[in-house]
Amino acid sequence: MSNPAKTSSLDRTQSDERSEVRSAVSRFITVGVIAMVVIALPAALWVRAESKSNAMDNAIQQAQRLADYSIGPLISNDLLAGLPGSTRRLDDRLAPRISDGSMVRIKVWNSGGRIVYSDVPSLIGQVFDLPSFAPELFAGGEGYASLGVQDAADDLHESQSGELVEVHVRTTATNGQALIVEAYFNDDGVRDEQNALVLGLIPTFLLSLGALQLAQLIPAIQLARRIQGHQSTKRRLLQHAIDASDLERQRIARDLHDEVIQDLAGLSYALEAEERHSTDENRALFAQAKAILQKNVRTLRAMTTELYPPDLAELGLPAALTRLAAPLLERGIEVKLHIPPDCDLDRDRAAMFYRVAREVLANTVKHAKAGTLELTLMQDADRTILLIHDNGCGFDMAADAPENHLGLRIMRDTIEVAGGSLEVRSWIGGGTSVMATLNRVVPVQTR
Repeated sequence: MSNPAKTSSLDRTQSDERSEVRSAVSRFITVGVIAMVVIALPAALWVRAESKSNAMDNAIQQAQRLADYSIGPLISNDLLAGLPGSTRRLDDRLAPRISDGSMVRIKVWNSGGRIVYSDVPSLIGQVFDLPSFAPELFAGGEGYASLGVQDAADDLHESQSGELVEVHVRTTATNGQALIVEAYFNDDGVRDEQNALVLGLIPTFLLSLGALQLAQLIPAIQLARRIQGHQSTKRRLLQHAIDASDLERQRIARDLHDEVIQDLAGLSYALEAEERHSTDENRALFAQAKAILQKNVRTLRAMTTELYPPDLAELGLPAALTRLAAPLLERGIEVKLHIPPDCDLDRDRAAMFYRVAREVLANTVKHAKAGTLELTLMQDADRTILLIHDNGCGFDMAADAPENHLGLRIMRDTIEVAGGSLEVRSWIGGGTSVMATLNRVVPVQTR
């Protein structure tokens, strides 16, 4: 028949493995979403900046066409001289653009900073400082565009219009004189182009990243399951090795108890009978042999107790740890136990802590020369800790590392496979501390 405790522990282990795979996949998806956001935000800013630059280039091209085909050919010598009525033809040409809102304001400058034409007549003839790029523009350089609130000295009529696109391009009057055309446009076109590019590219970009994420998700799940399978196999093999070791310990303890100890106990009784009926000169020899034999029987019985661990499911870990301390008390070692009576551990984890304590206490008896040993079992919502400290002679961690102790090394591997840790600290003359930590099993709720 199957062991209900072991079956329950196996069910919990399988639930933990499924939970770990789900957790790994959730972390993968979360990291992917974060990466998408981290990548998409700079991409959106870059697209927005590029769309603004592209809109500015379009504004320059629009203003250049306006300057070359609508404004330059209508700037006559009379207009440059400021004669009355000389602006009528240009006013008529530009009025529709200003009235329909496609253009907010227009100014034409000469190289001296004088406004030779504007749709605001009061500005004509006024002189202002030219922008810093004006000499380059007069020399045939490319147009210049900017987006923002206009607050220069010559922008009194535009300062209340909010953000505008200001464009400066070069043109030529009918007499060949180089002029600068300054045109102001609403920012709606720039904003519309920015939004169109962002709304057009970002969803496609996000869909591409999402498709890549989904394409990677299936291999990620398979990899997580494969890794989890390897870990599960390793855990099962190690558990089988531990179970086999326990069975072998039980077999050896049973053989010692049923055969060797019984035979030695019978021999002890025989020696005692011979002692009673022997001569005086042989009685002392029989008594000495009987005492040695009885001491060895006690030693063997103690060994069988160590080899055959108690039933932890029935006895409980606190009582089992208390029983482990008995041999130390018999040897005069003071033992201080701090064990909560309501320790909540499954069978496998309780067995691991018991094996660690058994190994450490055996080493303390054999090597530590300690006067006091303190054993503490602590438990909170996340983990359980077994801390054992003695005030013995200790050892040099560098010269005699804990990995050299086979029992502790096996226990460290076992606990690490189970997701815990085992740490050994020792100082010459300062004792030894061993701390074993195991995470608590969180039951997986099923609907």
